[in-house]
Amino acid sequence: MELPINLNDLLSCRTVESERVEFKAGWNPDAIYRTIAAFANDINNIGGGYIVIGAEDENGRAKRPVKGLDVNELDFIQKQMVGFNNLIRPYYAPKLYIETADTREILVLWITGGNERPYEVPESVTTTHKQWKYFIRRYSSTIEARGKDKQELLSLANRVPFDDRVNTYSSLEDISLTLVRDHLREVKSRLNESAEELPKVSLLAQMDLLAGPPEMLYPKNVALMLFCDYPDKFFPYSYIDVVYFPKGRTEPFTEKQFKGPVQRQIKDALSFIQTIVLLEKVTKVPGRAEADRKWNYPYEALEEIVANSIYHREYQEREPVTIRIEPDQIMVYNLGGPDRSLRMEDFATGHLAPTRYRNRRLGDFLKELDLTEGRATGIAAIIKIMRNNGSPDPVFETDEDRTWFRVTLPIHPDFIQDEDVVEDDLENDLENDLENDLEKRLEKILSLIASEPQISMKTLGKHIGVDSSTIKRDLMKLKADQKIRRIGPAKGGYWKVTDTEQP
Repeated sequence: MELPINLNDLLSCRTVESERVEFKAGWNPDAIYRTIAAFANDINNIGGGYIVIGAEDENGRAKRPVKGLDVNELDFIQKQMVGFNNLIRPYYAPKLYIETADTREILVLWITGGNERPYEVPESVTTTHKQWKYFIRRYSSTIEARGKDKQELLSLANRVPFDDRVNTYSSLEDISLTLVRDHLREVKSRLNESAEELPKVSLLAQMDLLAGPPEMLYPKNVALMLFCDYPDKFFPYSYIDVVYFPKGRTEPFTEKQFKGPVQRQIKDALSFIQTIVLLEKVTKVPGRAEADRKWNYPYEALEEIVANSIYHREYQEREPVTIRIEPDQIMVYNLGGPDRSLRMEDFATGHLAPTRYRNRRLGDFLKELDLTEGRATGIAAIIKIMRNNGSPDPVFETDEDRTWFRVTLPIHPDFIQDEDVVEDDLENDLENDLENDLEKRLEKILSLIASEPQISMKTLGKHIGVDSSTIKRDLMKLKADQKIRRIGPAKGGYWKVTDTEQP
């Protein structure tokens, strides 16, 4: 079997956090089986983990080139694991992969969070007299579960995160092999090399996307979220709803819904916002080669927020993720608030240490696609990106019961002046007439330009009573109709009304 994620990303801990990967230079079954049980218990719902045998640890990553294992070692380890797996209570068997790195063979164990947790295992699987104990992961270490940790672990019995549960209302026909292969190709998984030849059941089973007895296999919810063309059939209202108010809440608005696999929803919604909303301002600085570049909203911050709203939303609630775009801010809202272990005051600094995740498997897939940051780093990344852009800090909000979560990105201050509609001393009735009557507006612009050729778009907006984007469109129309032309550069030049020029 081929590993469903990119091997080099795993060895460098790029798409999987280092606390979820343990590197072992050689075969040490006592320590390894304690860690297998700890990953299977997955007390923090972070998605289990990986054990790489044949690679030494170097600062939380695999030391390259890897040490590797010889053929005899690989055969010996697999034979021993058959017996040791039976010592885990209830029975649990990690997925095993033989991979090649740096021309050497290594063994990778993929341990997903178990459906029958909690699991216990002998403290030493190799001794005659065995003592079964519960183990959990604490940061990057495997420890025995004691006291409150043990009580919490026992309380998790049969509490499988929603995205990892089997969906008995679906069938294998609901999963698109095209979407699965596209994903494997995008993350550069070796499994993609054999994906075309593998039967559908085998391919999905290797990716741990199925559950149930062989005669009645069903997809897991995460498979339907990512690899089904119509996930809202199984999770009603599981789409992104973008509402755009270009002139304010009381004015006409545009609404657009983005459906389909969740990764497509994220990309399509971001593409829409990037096209119609995002603006960049470039300012030349005297004596410096590089210009200052600022965005009204930095794309990277939006990407992190939108992806995380999909990652952390509550899929059992029938409400879409809503993105509300107003002239001075963008708000992203989803049902499913942050874990109660997180204090809201910590959101302002980004110093968060969550103890449990709602959709652990979905998060793994989104991280493989580079759509989200690593564990607990997304909030800090958003704050940093906004500050580097010179924007105000984002605002994070939730209710007391943690049932919803909202993130607000304020617009960069430099763009408030450009986009505000500035009132002048004209009567309101005249302003409305001019805004709604194109011909009257164009006549007024021509009159103002004739009397003041160097007039700016901002000043024109003040006189006419419309925003700068409307003025820009009007000027383009007048230029196209050859009623005006620009003399000199954009800055320092002036307008000329061609109808009044003398031959």
